[in-house]
Amino acid sequence: MRRVGIIVASDQGAKGLRTDESGALIRSIVEEEGFEVAKLEIVSDDIPKLRDALIEMADVLGCHLIFTTGGTGFSKRDNTPEATRLVIERECPGIVEAMRWSSFQKTPKAMLSRAISGIRGDSIIVNMPGSPKAVAECMEVILDPLKHGIDILVGDARECARK
Repeated sequence: MRRVGIIVASDQGAKGLRTDESGALIRSIVEEEGFEVAKLEIVSDDIPKLRDALIEMADVLGCHLIFTTGGTGFSKRDNTPEATRLVIERECPGIVEAMRWSSFQKTPKAMLSRAISGIRGDSIIVNMPGSPKAVAECMEVILDPLKHGIDILVGDARECARK
């Protein structure tokens, strides 16, 4: 079973002052696709907290996919890409390029995303937007290819080629 971790980067959400919609939406989408959600966590936008949550989901919980939501814009508190860079071993730029390209077809503001994606061990980490609408649009673009990416990363590449 493919395991997913979800991290919501939100100072207000971590304090209980804002209801999480994007993380809950990611959970709903991936569960509908047959994934098991190992953990959904709301953390402040502090780099050490984000870094530690990413490491726990990859190294301790063994999540195949880790989605972050929020913290990818231009605000001084948007630190998700910086925390992600600290933990990934290899970047996977095509994932976020596809998200930005697809989103750009709807709004030119998509170019303002600083999201990144990469691999840590057997985990693929993807920075998602914070908006539920943007999350839904991006998940539609990347989820099926990510399933194949997981198969290649942790499975037998010859078996993947037969699919």
